[in-house]
Amino acid sequence: MNEYGTEHEELDLNPNADLQGAIEEFGYYSDEPNADAGALPVWFLSKICKRTITVALSGEGADELFGGYLTYRANQLASHTRRLPVSVVRFALDVVRRWPVSDDKISFEYKLKRFLQGSLLAPARAHVHWNGTFSDEERQSLVQNPLPRSLNQVLGELRKKFTSKDQLAPYLWFDQKYYLPDNILTKVDRMSMAHSVEVRPPFLDHRIVEFAASLPASFKIRGSCQKFLLKELMRGKLPPTIRRRKKIGFDIPVHDWLRGPLRPLLVDTLRAGASACPDLFPPNVIEFYLSSHLERRANLGYHLWGLLILFLWIKRWRVQTTSSRPADYCIPERTVIFT
Repeated sequence: MNEYGTEHEELDLNPNADLQGAIEEFGYYSDEPNADAGALPVWFLSKICKRTITVALSGEGADELFGGYLTYRANQLASHTRRLPVSVVRFALDVVRRWPVSDDKISFEYKLKRFLQGSLLAPARAHVHWNGTFSDEERQSLVQNPLPRSLNQVLGELRKKFTSKDQLAPYLWFDQKYYLPDNILTKVDRMSMAHSVEVRPPFLDHRIVEFAASLPASFKIRGSCQKFLLKELMRGKLPPTIRRRKKIGFDIPVHDWLRGPLRPLLVDTLRAGASACPDLFPPNVIEFYLSSHLERRANLGYHLWGLLILFLWIKRWRVQTTSSRPADYCIPERTVIFT
């Protein structure tokens, strides 16, 4: 662009790209399963970058430092919703569940359902729920195990951070400690290094992190404006249309694509995986979630994406979950035993 003296290249990531081929590579390059659907665009972006560069800068960390995620607004709004009788919130959720599902990446219908579900939970658990997929009840039906002790422990850490002074800071701290390193940075590192591209996040310079931590919440979220300070710093440098536009997550229309171009991969992988790992996941429960999404009874794209990646990882690394395995799914040559 002439205005900034920069050169731009656009990537139209659509079903005509080799989506399945890229996804099947994730199990190897990720080392461990990562349920973030944003890995797919990062994969293709890294592939483009490799044509001309080997080191790139990214904006990772800005959301966690300056309050950019919608979950922070949800935390604020839920504090008011929780003052309503639980029966009212449950009734509203039952009504919203009858709405037609949308193929949009994160539609209003999807966000409202997730918000109401989280409003029925304690604040710390709701924050994790909004960043996750399966509810505690759904997860228990899926794997038939109690809530992991590790999650209870980290939620305890979050609860200890709450004070009446700053209701935003505990959530930022939690995401900086867990969500950022365990998901965001890991995802970007694995996908970029798969193409021999090194990504560096300037926002995570310790001086910026310390500066952000010293700011009051009003410098991060003001009304409905998130990352307020960063947007103010860009006043006069970026057009108002850019500064005022809504946040657009860097991922894919996963609900739509798993019903469309990625449907064969999803169906084949989940059914084969459930059949191969019945001791981990009841096949009938997997089939229920799969059919609910494909038949448009619910938007479970992000839920099924995580299972898709997990089963591809199990297959790629020949993970053995029982004493005997189907020969066409898992070759007992190099195995990892779940106990």
